[in-house]
Amino acid sequence: MDKIETIDALAALAQPTRLDAFRTLVMHEPDGLPAGEIARLLDVPHNTMSTHLAVLTRAGLVQSERHIRSIVYRAALDHLREVVGFLLKDCCAGHPEICAPLVANLIPCCPPKEVRHD
Repeated sequence: MDKIETIDALAALAQPTRLDAFRTLVMHEPDGLPAGEIARLLDVPHNTMSTHLAVLTRAGLVQSERHIRSIVYRAALDHLREVVGFLLKDCCAGHPEICAPLVANLIPCCPPKEVRHD
């Protein structure tokens, strides 16, 4: 993660409809939602929602996958963790223990994926 990627992600979220769309996708993890359903839930025209989802996708915050005739969107939580990690990387002037509670509770419902070495 670098400064430009972080700025792109934050800029993508700095618009009310895109922020609402991203938060809606986070609420529907891990299954995701079709674009039309996101538009319906947020009461946004379909073409407008497609544009917003494209911005979020380019910023790396949303991933899409074709399912038969629809495209299902999911929040890219790993990328979100990287963005927040970049913001907190140099936290507390070299005293990471001060920020440990913040980082530990950052996304309590979604702990990082465990890597299994079977």
